[in-house]
Order: sequence, then C-alpha cells, then structure tokens
Amino acid sequence: MLKTRTTAAAAVLASLVVLSACGTQKSGSDPGAGSVAPDVQVAGVHWSFDTVTVAGKETRAPDGAHIEIAANGQASGNSGCNGFGAEVAAQGDTVTVKQGQGTEMACPGERGAFEAVLQKAFTGSLKARLDGDRLTLTSPDGKNVLALTSEPPAPLDGTTWTVDSLLSGQTATSLPQGSEGKATFVIDKDGKVRGNLGCNRFTATAKVTPTTLTVTGPVATTRMICSSAQMQLETKLYELLDGPLSYKLGHRSLTLTGADGEGFAAKTTIKPTP
Repeated sequence: MLKTRTTAAAAVLASLVVLSACGTQKSGSDPGAGSVAPDVQVAGVHWSFDTVTVAGKETRAPDGAHIEIAANGQASGNSGCNGFGAEVAAQGDTVTVKQGQGTEMACPGERGAFEAVLQKAFTGSLKARLDGDRLTLTSPDGKNVLALTSEPPAPLDGTTWTVDSLLSGQTATSLPQGSEGKATFVIDKDGKVRGNLGCNRFTATAKVTPTTLTVTGPVATTRMICSSAQMQLETKLYELLDGPLSYKLGHRSLTLTGADGEGFAAKTTIKPTP
C-alpha cells in the first residue's frame, strides 16, 4: 500500500531543480560589481543518480533512481524505490530546499540503503557544478557529494518498446496475468512496425507523423496458439492497431491511444546510443 510522506530525501533531491533563477550579485567593492554569475542550467533534463558519498563512504544508486526537473521549480523523481516531488529556490549555484511529498514503501537491500543516505546527506543548502553531462551537488562542509548524469530520451524509432499496460481514457490497467513482457515492437525509420503482439510475431507498414501513428496496410502475423492470457492481449492489440493512434513519447515511455481513448502504454529500459 502506498502512502504519501514528507521526506528530507524528496525535498533535497529536488534541489536539482531550479538552478536558473537569480544569479549571484557581486559585492560593491568587487571590480565586477553589478555583474551576475551565470546559474547552472539543469531544468528540462532527466538526471540519473550515480552515487552518493556521505562522510567519505560512497553508495551507488540503484537502477531507476532519477529526477526530472521542470522550469517552474517543480521536480519529480524516484530514489530507486519511492517516488518523490518537491520545489526549490536558487541563487547562482546555491539552492534552498522546500520539502515535498513522496511515497512510502519498504525499500529492502541496496535500495533502502541508498534512500537512507539521501535522507541523511541532502538537507539545507547545496552547491552545484555542471561539467558536460555530469552534475555534482556538494554540502557546504564538502563531506557529502551527489553525482548525477544527464540521460538522453529514447527515440521513437529504432527503440524496442515493451507493452506494459492497457489504457481506457485516464485509466491504466495491468496486462492479463501471464502475458507480461510478451508484447514488444519496434518502429523502423522506413515506416515499418514489427514485433510480437503477445503470442505471434507481426509486421506492418505505418505512416508516422509528429503526433500520430497509423497502420496503412494489413498486419501480417505468424499463426501460433499460446496461452489464453497471451491470446487475449494479442486480440486487444490487433484491434487497437486498426486505426490512427495518437502517441505521446516520454523519456523511456510511449503511449498510443485511439480517438475513443482506448490504447496501450509501453516502456523501454534500453539506453539510446549517444
């Protein structure tokens, strides 16, 4: 069962957010008085956590630990177990954390250990340094350090997408039990769509625009018989492909829906080649 909570980790992780607010005003005695030091630009980027170092002890982040930053100061992410959200204010490379909310699930093993050091290490003010695609956040005393890497989004074409839920309006439902991970597809640059509908392999031609995908020819499939759950999923996906689908591409996610709101969601864990 999920609960909401206010956590130091949620708040401080979001200290990555608005490093584009004010700039640092130099003192009047400085020869450069009146100039503003540039702020570190991190908004609009998906950051993956690499490591957290607390008092000299480094803890590696588990898979899936990340934060996404919006230009308005709102941030959302995941510690590798619990989700979180927060907002911060920034001046130059110093951020001030305002606590947010997060889910509260038990996090065993390395995920729990990582979340624990986040709670301990990241409170108050942090200094940020950006070197290419690497972001480093450091506590004022220099004892605690967080290392992150920006991660580019997966492209629509050439990515292997795995169907993970069915959509009906604003509601997402799980796949039939026993069919999880069976339906996959790839959209090729030449307009072909190929993959597996849950049981049988398929190929089709499609027209892809910046917002829609429409199968323009017959869907060719193999003719195997699988479990009832797999066949149930396959039938549903086959029906959904019969008509134009609007798509929304996320960082590692893809949703496709018809005009009636029926559709499916897919995800990928493959990192695109730079």
